[in-house]
Amino acid sequence: MSQAADLLTGIEATGVSRRRFVTGLGALGTLSLASPGLAFGSTHSTGQLIGRRFALDIAYSAVNFTGAERIATTVNGSIPGPVLRWREGDRVTLDVRNHLSEDTSIHWHGMILPTSMDGVPGMSFAGIKPGQSFRYAFDVRQSGTYWYHSHSGFQEQTGLYGAIVIEPREAEPFAADREHVVILSDWTDDDPASVYATLKKMSHYYNFRERTAADTWAEIRERGVSATWRDRKMWNQMRMSDSDLADVTGYTYTYLMNGVTPAEGWRGAFRRGETVKLRFINGSAMSIFDVRIPGLRMTVVASDGQPVEPVSIDEFRIGTAETYDVLVKPESDSAYTVFAQSLDRTGFARGTLTPAPDLVAAVPELDPAPTLGHADMGMGKHAGHTSDSGPGNTPAAH
Repeated sequence: MSQAADLLTGIEATGVSRRRFVTGLGALGTLSLASPGLAFGSTHSTGQLIGRRFALDIAYSAVNFTGAERIATTVNGSIPGPVLRWREGDRVTLDVRNHLSEDTSIHWHGMILPTSMDGVPGMSFAGIKPGQSFRYAFDVRQSGTYWYHSHSGFQEQTGLYGAIVIEPREAEPFAADREHVVILSDWTDDDPASVYATLKKMSHYYNFRERTAADTWAEIRERGVSATWRDRKMWNQMRMSDSDLADVTGYTYTYLMNGVTPAEGWRGAFRRGETVKLRFINGSAMSIFDVRIPGLRMTVVASDGQPVEPVSIDEFRIGTAETYDVLVKPESDSAYTVFAQSLDRTGFARGTLTPAPDLVAAVPELDPAPTLGHADMGMGKHAGHTSDSGPGNTPAAH
């Protein structure tokens, strides 16, 4: 039996969740070898908690994603927090204890529940004070892929987020042999409050792709003076830039997949011929990703927790807080890169679906950076130009 088969058999036999801690850039990612219906991350994630009663501890943890140690806000010691697996129809109880020096909270994103359990300070409850606990208790009235995150200050940006997977009472229409949760997120070594303050003073501070004189001359040669002038005039009147695709970019962001940097790369296992469900969650603070798996077609079967008519695609766009369930079926013993590039093409998160611990796939180059056009601003019927590569001409799934 091969080494990969030994590992698969061993872990599938145990089926136990394990607690894992953030170790930073240089740590060796362990292969995510989950049994069907389970999902484990790398050394950066805690795995999962299953049942009806949960204890969640929010605290500070030291992390190192870029070579510089920083302090993160974590749930049970990891980024992302543990995957919470519930069952439709059950009543769940979650005791959340605040070990921070400031108020905290957890919002159950997309969940149908009483207002008092929603977890938004100032609207549904007062928040959780330092040293205190709060008990969330509610009936689970839905199924699918969701997520949780802080609604206090900038704690979500510093790591307080995780996945929710709710098993349905009835059998799902699209069965899978194995599944992996894939949380996309963004991390900055800078104080998020400072990032926010910088944006308030100069909204384009992190955008290094502003138009140059050379770009203008190239546009004049291609489209003529009048068309170029109309286009420049429109953007100047709006005091905007046609390269303004992301307020915060890869200049300060490191994009993570299940808490793992692109340098390390998250890994998820499969056996050839299996149908694998990937539960994608955009848990970023403000990043949009275009996701593809070169060499594998994806079939979208759910969006934001709701089943959809299956759609076969090569790529999809996922906005902040959105979730997509997709099915893939690798027919060979090759490795496949899960590639999630930021909308502005200043960085990416990546992982590998692989049948063996030492088998990885090539990482694609970033696509050219798109530009905005009139259609993206709701002005498509007016004179002007919309770039063929612009977001307005890139469907969410194609």
